Amino acid sequence: MKKVLILNGHQYYDVVAKGELTNHYIDCANRFFEENGFEVKNTHIEKGYTIQEEVEKFKWADYILFQYPVYWMSLPWIAKKYIDETFTQGVHYESDGRSRSDASKLYGSGGLMQDKKYMLSLTYNCPASAFSNKNSLFDGLSLDEAHVAVHKTFQFCGLKPLETYAVHDIFKGDLDLNLELENFKSVLAKNFL
Repeated sequence: MKKVLILNGHQYYDVVAKGELTNHYIDCANRFFEENGFEVKNTHIEKGYTIQEEVEKFKWADYILFQYPVYWMSLPWIAKKYIDETFTQGVHYESDGRSRSDASKLYGSGGLMQDKKYMLSLTYNCPASAFSNKNSLFDGLSLDEAHVAVHKTFQFCGLKPLETYAVHDIFKGDLDLNLELENFKSVLAKNFL
């Protein structure tokens, strides 16, 4: 049975970020995985966690689904704190990969989670047209290039990326949540089935 850890990286802010949208995606993902025979564990970071239990969850999981809202072009600080606390326990990477005895070993190649994959699922206020557009805020960067820090963190620990999902324009008022959840399920199916 395939095992997936779902991380809820939402951080509450009254009025603008109460967590309803993130919870819709988390609920949808839980249903999808359970209906498709996956064993599922969840961590809702903001509700608290025990570092050693989280380390064990990463050891257990075949896949990680990391759902979070994008705050100021990155993940919420509480989610970054979670990564800092969980990943620095020395069980996700043996070293940075380099070796005094073998100069061919590259920095960032020592991750111990080489057999695991991850997916980012993002909620965004910016439009999709802001990416891969040299005249926009992200200077032509793709969605994944704009999230290089998160991707490189997982890569450093050895995980391989799956296709990223993002919903855009969440505050414009015309978000068709049912349509977006169908799009999300399509990406889940492509990545996990």
